[in-house]
Amino acid sequence: MSLDVLRTPVGSSDLEIAALMLGGNVFGWTADRETSFEVLDAFVGGGGDAVDTADGYSHWVPGNSGGESETVIGEWFAARGSRDRVTLATKVSTHPEFEGLAADNVRAAAEASLRRLQTDRIDLYYAHFDDPKAPLDETVAAFSQLVDDGKIRAIGVSNYSAERIAEWFRIAREGGYHLPVALQPHYNLVERDYEENGLRDEAVREQLAVFPYFSLAKGFLAGKYRDESDTTAEGASPRAGQVAEYLTPKGRTLLSTLDRIAAEYDVPVATISLAWLRQQQTIAAPIASARNTEQLQALLRSLTLTLSDSDLLQLSVASQ
Repeated sequence: MSLDVLRTPVGSSDLEIAALMLGGNVFGWTADRETSFEVLDAFVGGGGDAVDTADGYSHWVPGNSGGESETVIGEWFAARGSRDRVTLATKVSTHPEFEGLAADNVRAAAEASLRRLQTDRIDLYYAHFDDPKAPLDETVAAFSQLVDDGKIRAIGVSNYSAERIAEWFRIAREGGYHLPVALQPHYNLVERDYEENGLRDEAVREQLAVFPYFSLAKGFLAGKYRDESDTTAEGASPRAGQVAEYLTPKGRTLLSTLDRIAAEYDVPVATISLAWLRQQQTIAAPIASARNTEQLQALLRSLTLTLSDSDLLQLSVASQ
């Protein structure tokens, strides 16, 4: 691995990673097995060492049943002998066969993920979505037991409210269970609710490492979509239609600011967007996916780029 990439600890755990997580949601969906292998090879070759996926990826695709991303990653581990070079994060609650966070389901889902991933441990295991039907004390105990059993190394929560995260910590402390070390919220330059909805305060209070998803706002913050016609053009991402909401006067002003700063650093727009996000309070590393190695290069550039205070402020103001 390159020695000059930016690195970050994962909360209070003993994990440390390069400050970018590769999103695995596209593997087995918009990136086939061969292309996924190429992206993973290039990511590790470019200094990356952390991959994020979920057991439910990508059950929404016709012909898929869930677990496709984990299966591709597991096959790549086996083919490359690279398991020990990568910090692996996955999640439970959305696989059609393992929905929710009841204790028995968490255990069964973790075992199924381990089989697909062809590994004996998951480095960071998330509760993907809060499950109001499952008693939270049961979920907390189930995750902690997986740590005790050596199935997972650390616990994360994703898509939880600040109040429910606080409740998780209360239960864990009172029961003597392992505490979460990571949080995965929706956060980027155009989606900034994280700063005001209590999640950032909770992350500070509990020293959680924060890994935002949709870091590039489904491609908008990569500068891919400048007009509504771009979202329907041949070759556009399946999620491109969701980007139209950002094509507002404010969104275009932000793109202009990104364009100018990217030109000053001679890097792609996506690199600047990821660098801004990584430098926000509590953020350990953005999560970003790439359908091919061409898209990946802009992501990897963010591992060696630090923006000035002036650049950070200009982007923050332009995005408000």
